Amino acid sequence: MGVDLGQRRTKSQEARDGVPLRRGWTTGACATAATKAALGALLTGRFEDPVTIRLPKGETPAFALNRTRLDGPQAFAAIVKDAGDDPDVTHLAEIGARVRFGAAGSGIVFQAGPGVGTVTKPGLPIPPGEPAINPVPRAMMREVVEALCAEHGLTPDVEIAIEVADGERLAALTWNPRLGILGGLSILGTTGIVHPFSCSAWIHSIHRGIDVARACRLSRVVGATGSASEAAARRLYPALPEIAYLDMGDFAGGVLKYLRRHPVPHLTLAGGFAKFTKLAQGSLDLHSGRSQVDLAFLLERVRSIDAAAAGTLEARILGANTAKEVLDIASERGIDLAASVATGALETAREAVGKAPCRIEVVVTDRSGEVIARAE
Repeated sequence: MGVDLGQRRTKSQEARDGVPLRRGWTTGACATAATKAALGALLTGRFEDPVTIRLPKGETPAFALNRTRLDGPQAFAAIVKDAGDDPDVTHLAEIGARVRFGAAGSGIVFQAGPGVGTVTKPGLPIPPGEPAINPVPRAMMREVVEALCAEHGLTPDVEIAIEVADGERLAALTWNPRLGILGGLSILGTTGIVHPFSCSAWIHSIHRGIDVARACRLSRVVGATGSASEAAARRLYPALPEIAYLDMGDFAGGVLKYLRRHPVPHLTLAGGFAKFTKLAQGSLDLHSGRSQVDLAFLLERVRSIDAAAAGTLEARILGANTAKEVLDIASERGIDLAASVATGALETAREAVGKAPCRIEVVVTDRSGEVIARAE
């Protein structure tokens, strides 16, 4: 939830460049610091700036306040999130907390202010109807509220409304709409720290997408490598709801390994010829920096279909610049290489899910998103 769909620098790039990447802070850490500052102002009449909080692993960062307002029975404090060198969509977003005391015995109540989403589907860590503020950020905010109230001899009956400036627009760049989180972003984080690489966050979002699909008892989910292949799957299955579509990207393994333990009845994998050539080769990470198309592998697939043609085409295939060029060479001779790759990709996928009760379909598309092969 809440991960950027844009291109992001990876940990492997960090190692290759030899430059350490700077850590940042989660939306949950920023929301906690804003909550502490706002509640502190209600209790003392002044805002702690910078405001220091304790993270789950014991670190105590300080956050500068961007905006404050003390207005009678409520206080507001906001912090500009610094994601370090991990440029997700919430980098430099303003995270605010509007705090006031609630009725006696009401306890700590979380609310979705402007720019924060509301959960509408089951399968997420927070039940439907609740603000999209994840469990660890809630626990961090509870801790600071209870501590401050205890210092002043008060019962922690506090209403906390978290806001994200421009959050509803930013949420459109995340998986939130597909997960049924409507109206804005999620307040996330388990450690309070953003580590500057994207793989784990992306795979985490894939897993949450599968959880939502299972909770909604969907019979099919779709993992697509990109927008063109996803569009092809949508044409094949026009009745599937939005939450059935997982933003798989290059992380086929993130989908398949999770389905091995958390199966759905049907899985459609949709992707381009080159990506699924790598899957047919046995690669579960389809990123160009972590797996490559093996032209010799494609030659062997051609040979399995037409050995005589493979002999005459060998030099052209092994000298090809791209997988697409090999596909074109094979097509000139009437060789259905895409179907062979689809079958190979299906074999890899089946092996990855093991004995899980999940029927798999592979859909191979060309660059325009037209289906050129299917295997099931």
